[in-house]
Amino acid sequence: MAQAAHTNAIDSHSSQIQVEHDKKRRQFVIRLNGSHDRAVLLYEYVGKKTVDLQHTEVPDAYRGRGIAKHLAKAAMDFVVEEDLKAHLTCWYIQKYVKENPQPQYFEHIYQ
Repeated sequence: MAQAAHTNAIDSHSSQIQVEHDKKRRQFVIRLNGSHDRAVLLYEYVGKKTVDLQHTEVPDAYRGRGIAKHLAKAAMDFVVEEDLKAHLTCWYIQKYVKENPQPQYFEHIYQ
């Protein structure tokens, strides 16, 4: 498996958002406007097949644009694809799953 996986998505402004998965650093990253600004979702392995989705951060200047939603989707899709179990420490991931109730997500979440 490659070290960095990419997921493409379109935001509400019709510009392309690319989510990078840095498995070595255990984070999902969106580089914003080709600059050094980045939105990140951090996770840790807390068991062999268990991850804790810990924190999502979007710089203030980019908040309210749906960027965190792309990070959350990429992280939850990763959990499903790798057949992992997830602890949802991050409040935003909890909100995302509640607002996007996919059965495959619930099967992989510690309640």
